[in-house]
Amino acid sequence: MSARPKHREAIVAAAVRLFRRQGFAATGLAQIVEASGAPKGSLYHYFPAGKAAIGAAAVQAAGEKVAATMTALPPGDRPGDFMREYARLVAGWMRASGYRDGCPIATTVLEEAADDEGIADAGRAVFEGWRAVLAGRLLEAGAAEDRAAEFGLTAVAAMEGALVLARAERSDRPILAVGESIGRMMDEAV
Repeated sequence: MSARPKHREAIVAAAVRLFRRQGFAATGLAQIVEASGAPKGSLYHYFPAGKAAIGAAAVQAAGEKVAATMTALPPGDRPGDFMREYARLVAGWMRASGYRDGCPIATTVLEEAADDEGIADAGRAVFEGWRAVLAGRLLEAGAAEDRAAEFGLTAVAAMEGALVLARAERSDRPILAVGESIGRMMDEAV
């Protein structure tokens, strides 16, 4: 087994935090190095393709963390309880950040996917993974496969939109409302 890259994870974690707060384009490499505590040479060692490679790695890492969070949530008594609980978690994180944080995946994909295939590929894989987790929750509850897949797409799109609205309104209301609406859809799908 090879040794873990010493500074790679710190660089990616710093990029996730910075992209979540200020977006991809507004984040400079010097900021990422400073926030990570890694030597500048580590940035070029682990990411010789530059900032876009860091962006793709950050999208993947943040996406995996969200998928793990969704997977770890208990199912609840009704199928939609999972979605309601996830919305409460996300709303709490947004409140705690003063509505400054957003989705590091969405900001990076919106800004760069049209011009960078690596970021576009990472974004597609992350969103597909989330849709699969959400659809899986409905399948476990007895929903039809086509209905579960449709729900996964709708839920991801609605929650991403809710995050944007929450930032604009400086309110958790959009997140909680979408969580409740999607939760009702899940309850009715089985």
